[in-house]
Amino acid sequence: MADISTQDMAEKLLSGGFAHSGLVATALSDPIVDTHMVVTLDELHPYELDPRLTRNPRYDEIKASIRERGLDAPPPITRRPGAAHYIIRNGGNTRLAILRELWSESKDERFFRIGCLFRPWPERGEIVALTGHLAENELHGGLSFIERALGVEKARELYEQDLGKPLSQSELARRLKSDGYPVPQPHISRMQEAIQYLLPAIPSVLYGGLGRHQIEQLTSLRRAGLRIWEARSATSRAVLDFPSLFQEVLVPFDTAVGAFSVPRVQDELLGQMADLLGVQYDTLAIEIIEAENRWQLLTSEPEPQVPATPPQAPVAPVAPPLITSPASESHTELSSPPRQNSGPGKSPPGIRSTAVSDNPPLQQDGPTERTHTAPLDQHLVTPVETSDRLQSIQRLVAEHLGETPPKFEHNVLTTIPVQVGGLYPITDVWYIEPALDEPDRLRRNIAQFAREIAEEAGQSDAVSPCDFGLGFCCSPSAPGETATTSAFARAVLMLLGVLSAPYQRSPNNQISSDAGQLANDLAPLLQGGELIRTPQEQPARISDAGLVKLFRLVRLARRLFDLEAGASSTGGVDAMPEP
Repeated sequence: MADISTQDMAEKLLSGGFAHSGLVATALSDPIVDTHMVVTLDELHPYELDPRLTRNPRYDEIKASIRERGLDAPPPITRRPGAAHYIIRNGGNTRLAILRELWSESKDERFFRIGCLFRPWPERGEIVALTGHLAENELHGGLSFIERALGVEKARELYEQDLGKPLSQSELARRLKSDGYPVPQPHISRMQEAIQYLLPAIPSVLYGGLGRHQIEQLTSLRRAGLRIWEARSATSRAVLDFPSLFQEVLVPFDTAVGAFSVPRVQDELLGQMADLLGVQYDTLAIEIIEAENRWQLLTSEPEPQVPATPPQAPVAPVAPPLITSPASESHTELSSPPRQNSGPGKSPPGIRSTAVSDNPPLQQDGPTERTHTAPLDQHLVTPVETSDRLQSIQRLVAEHLGETPPKFEHNVLTTIPVQVGGLYPITDVWYIEPALDEPDRLRRNIAQFAREIAEEAGQSDAVSPCDFGLGFCCSPSAPGETATTSAFARAVLMLLGVLSAPYQRSPNNQISSDAGQLANDLAPLLQGGELIRTPQEQPARISDAGLVKLFRLVRLARRLFDLEAGASSTGGVDAMPEP
């Protein structure tokens, strides 16, 4: 075979017989497994459904780091089938915006070409991407409550598109958890309320970062106000519906987050409701609180059982906040002028209502939660053994029967009559304030309660204070006076004497000799009713107020003896809580 020159070989290879006759691929297909690749800013777009709607609070910090060190943690990317551009798969929109800004400022190639991990578009791509962005934003910089709420709402829409039917809140919570972004169902409920009722009225405050606690207070206020409005508006001449009223009240407060005050919103709402319904301001305030308490009892989730632990030194309580008029508050910034509640249906300026709210003070996380449980802890003598399932069943049965299921945490501090008058009004029979937890002060209180109990029988002069024992002594009546004294008076003095006599420095012989009669008089004195063997003269029953004072007297006496014996009673207060 004759040798062929290089030129001839080239001509043969380039002849028409070797021309490509098939389709020409305009672009390579995406990898089907996780693959590292280099992309440019022109090829990479941000994720359109990114839940972050406001500037990342750490934006400047992240930008300074990328400028000095480059992009240490490139975001993962993906691409929808058939799309022309790559997108951020989860998180990273802030970093992408910073890279664009740095490229525009410096034209440095290290900001234009970035190495990323490409991950194939999954079967449930949209919801996986959205929940991934939600979770990633929580880890880096966090989201405001309203941004999380809008992200969860968008996730609900995507789930419903896949299912072709509406999704309950419980099912939404379950699906979010399975996709790596757990949100409890009660939070989802608050989120949907915030989007529907708060966002149209106060968008600036919400996007400015209003916290979950304040938003929950607003939604609770709206819900309680709506129930009262529906119950009372039928008998009033109100020309406004409650949703419109609530929106009108909120709109003037749409300013800076630092100037926003939930108590001022509550005051304005109650004031306008009082005007429109013709009801006293304080009456509405109390009904608002009671309505919210009932709602919490019906909707609260079962609380996990905590194993019983040895008693520890309890801490002092923080008094529950009061519903106040604006004049009793002090704010450096106010979003609207304070209401002058001086007309009918409003509370006077500077006067606090006596209604107690279950909502804790704003921005009082941490120590407040711990100290608020002090009175509750001191009422626990023996923990009740029960289960979450049993509590849930009891709650469902009560709701089905139209009853309010009892809850120890809400009822324990109000189960005994309080505020019974006297020099030292009783706000809690069992709890002992730190300022009172000292022997001399305990004796003064005990002696005063003894005098007030004796005063019911007209024998207050027979009780005198002292600085030893229980803090009081009972003077015996003269023989002539005893004959004219009623059975009730004798029984009351005998009871007080029997309580104090063992701790006196010198024994009271008359009390000792008459103590046997107390065995017959004690039952009718405390309980009333007719005895099987009715004596000629039976003592009257002590009043309810006197009985509460007697309970308090015994409680303080027990604590007094514990202090003087050097023991720390489980029911007393030994120290203020650590901050």
